[in-house]
Amino acid sequence: MLLAFTLASLAFQAPDTMSARIDSIFTAWNGTDRPGCALGVDRDGQALYRRGYGMADLQHDLAITPASIFHVASISKQFAAFTVALLAQDGRLSLDDEVRKYVPEVPDFGTPITIRHLIHHTSGLRDQWELLAMAGWRFSTDLITEQDVLRITARQKALNFAPGSEYAYSNTGYTLLGTIVKRVTGQSLQQVADARIFKPLGMTSTHFHDDHSMIVRGRTSAYEPRQGGGWRISIPTFDTYGATSLFTTVDDLLKWERNFDTKQVGGEALLAAAQQPTRLTTGMPLNYGYGLSMGSYRGTPAIGHGGADAGYRADVVRFPEHGLAVAVLCNGSPAAPGNLSRQVAGILLADKLAAVPATVAVTITEARARALAGLYRLEGKDEILWLVARGNRLTVPDLGLGLTATSDSTFRVPDFPVTLRFSASPGGLHTVALEVEGQPPQTWRQQPAAPAPTTQAMAALAGTYWSEELEARYTVAVGDSGLTIGHRKSEAMPLRIAFGDAWIAPFGTVRFTREKGKVTGFSLTGGRVRNVAFRRER
Repeated sequence: MLLAFTLASLAFQAPDTMSARIDSIFTAWNGTDRPGCALGVDRDGQALYRRGYGMADLQHDLAITPASIFHVASISKQFAAFTVALLAQDGRLSLDDEVRKYVPEVPDFGTPITIRHLIHHTSGLRDQWELLAMAGWRFSTDLITEQDVLRITARQKALNFAPGSEYAYSNTGYTLLGTIVKRVTGQSLQQVADARIFKPLGMTSTHFHDDHSMIVRGRTSAYEPRQGGGWRISIPTFDTYGATSLFTTVDDLLKWERNFDTKQVGGEALLAAAQQPTRLTTGMPLNYGYGLSMGSYRGTPAIGHGGADAGYRADVVRFPEHGLAVAVLCNGSPAAPGNLSRQVAGILLADKLAAVPATVAVTITEARARALAGLYRLEGKDEILWLVARGNRLTVPDLGLGLTATSDSTFRVPDFPVTLRFSASPGGLHTVALEVEGQPPQTWRQQPAAPAPTTQAMAALAGTYWSEELEARYTVAVGDSGLTIGHRKSEAMPLRIAFGDAWIAPFGTVRFTREKGKVTGFSLTGGRVRNVAFRRER
């Protein structure tokens, strides 16, 4: 097994100094009383650094090592996409085939959805996790299978958007890729990926985990903070794969990263296509390839992907211009491996990266913060962004984020490539352009403060509502503190007036519908799901 201090190639700085600087990045995760991370670094296809920090299993006092196996969530996607692409290379399918050719359970929405749409998150299919959450599934206790995803997908009556016209991250699409592999080959994604990718590359500790009861030696547990202090176990219970469920190590992931240089599996043309961003039908370019995000870090190209499920957090990134690849796998939900991997790269590529942009934080007035705070609506849609002023700071309470002001009208989300640019709109309101690296900018418009609803107005909304798409029944009621919404697997949750007949629930936007003034139902919109229909029963 490769161990920690292979730093001889860093002749410009003593190995012990370099290793100490890298280790200092992981100080918060390096203890016997907490989960932690495994780190792997390669340079020019050779192992440069391997190290484990923190504990793989707090119940049995097992430490993380470079050989520890992690669930890496959405890092799985590049392997699902690549497996499908290998089948296309073999002539067994085409990426431009309609999905219904292989998965007729997907409804006919009147417009073709192709395999390529699934790969690039441009299918318009509603996201499986958000649909299941809206239907009342408890991710910590309910086993979710491939069939569960197929069933809820088959019940959908609409798309989020016309295929190819927009980008919206959809785990559904990648679960369907796994289904397509099985139906084309007669073998599971686990079997095909193992034969075509993992074994040829010597990734002996990697597999798609399609059986939650399977014993895996060397597997880490995962954790999230317990209210009041300490940790609680947080492990996903999925028998779905493609969108998630890859089990692997830092060393195996870096063997995969080397393949982009050696081209042992796939060949030059396929590997180039995997790293080719796509375009929307509008011509707008996106930064998403075959389960890979093409971005940059301090002026240098950075290609990779992150993942998050339950208490697991993961990131793998490659800097092709400098021959550097970094994998960080963690088993504590507060970890931010994407930030950690780039801090490691910042040390190892210090003389090759652009200076950190001079985004010096500024202080705004409390009056300015209050003016910018409020409800913002995504232009033409029911998605809501709620900004709250905390003194002279703007926060996004639904995400637990504080924004950093870099000018009176420009704010950054700390540690993420997200910028908000505010401008004045008619009527004393504001518009914010939300810019996420590699995605088209979004325009959000501040909404006038809604008048407080009367008891009579709330009573008119009370009743039970049924969704055929979710097979779920919601109850809207008037409580002591106002309008609430809930279902059989949840407590009653508060509804907050947004605008018109739109209300904000903890899980999305509820817009009531009327016919001749009478409430007949509502539509439910979340971050990756739009306009799920509910009809009023009583």
